Amino acid sequence: MLLAQKPLALMARPQALLALAAMVLLLALAGLNGGLRMALLAGIGLFAGLALYHASFGFTAAWRRFILERKSAGLRAQIIMLGVTSLVFFPALAAGSVLGQPVGGYVFPVGVALVTGAFLFGLGMQLGGGCGSGTLFTIGGGSVRMVVTLLFFILGSTLASATAEHWFAWPKFAPVSIVTSLGWLPALVVMLAGLAALHALVARAETARHGSLASIRQPATNWLGGPWALVIGALALALVNIATLIVSGWPWGITGAFALWGAKVASLFGAAPEAWAFFAGQEGALRGSLFADVTSVMDFGIILGAMLAAMMAGKFKPGLSIPARSLAAAVIGGLLLGIGARLGTGCNIGAFFSGTVSGSLHGWVWLVFAFAGNVLGVKLRPIFRLD
Repeated sequence: MLLAQKPLALMARPQALLALAAMVLLLALAGLNGGLRMALLAGIGLFAGLALYHASFGFTAAWRRFILERKSAGLRAQIIMLGVTSLVFFPALAAGSVLGQPVGGYVFPVGVALVTGAFLFGLGMQLGGGCGSGTLFTIGGGSVRMVVTLLFFILGSTLASATAEHWFAWPKFAPVSIVTSLGWLPALVVMLAGLAALHALVARAETARHGSLASIRQPATNWLGGPWALVIGALALALVNIATLIVSGWPWGITGAFALWGAKVASLFGAAPEAWAFFAGQEGALRGSLFADVTSVMDFGIILGAMLAAMMAGKFKPGLSIPARSLAAAVIGGLLLGIGARLGTGCNIGAFFSGTVSGSLHGWVWLVFAFAGNVLGVKLRPIFRLD
């Protein structure tokens, strides 16, 4: 009873009421600019922010724990997330529509730009302190340092977008989709078998180091005030990507919005982003409202959903003090994240999560090189006193 009363009491706080008001405003603006579909996507983003915060579902910290300590709980939860999402994505993408909504996956080429971008993004994760989703939900949770990371994330995305005509021409192979190549059922078997092997590999590494596996479950989950078990977070994010596919027609992405935001700001200073190769065919998005852009609306939702979650948990306490070295790491990390996301076709969500569950080879290649970047980033963190 006390667990149920605590978040309800927190909801009465003025800051929580302000967060709720901002959420209602987001839903209204999304609805006015994009109709019911856009309002639904804003709601999905809000739920994603709530889930990310309450489950502390970060890719950056989870990968760092495995690299340093061989603790695999976060990785195992991510594997479950991929497997559950694939159960829906593979047949849906093969059919080409869900409930009358045409759907498509993220299937991109593997080339020099992708592997370079993935490595830079992985390095930026550990210096900046978050990935695409991690940056947004920690900002919602009250991290001022991550605001710095986001600002330079946007700057890096903008710089890479403005120079896309050069790296678009770098060598690459044709896109490969196992759903298209094998058929959805054999592809699903291959996917689940690969995930099972990866699960066994990371679990064995943890057992060898610690003698047992840390649980990704917990006895009780406080749905409003948190925390949520990692496995609950994994299932929630699988639901987010599935819902995004059904409502928008495409998988979940995050960082494409950062390039759009940066391009709009650049245009205020005389730049012409409509002439950039990266925005070819996206002139409408450049001219239109951000509340008519799917990724932007969902990103706003993640921030506000995480903010409300932090308030309900009684943990929303922003602090303005950022050590100089940590600030420098946020700047460098943010730039690397932004550049890496554009060259690498996205972040941990758009490139890795949505790429792999689309059956695309590029998602797995991205994982390999991003993880390598994380390894280097972990080694560099002590220089910036991040440990």
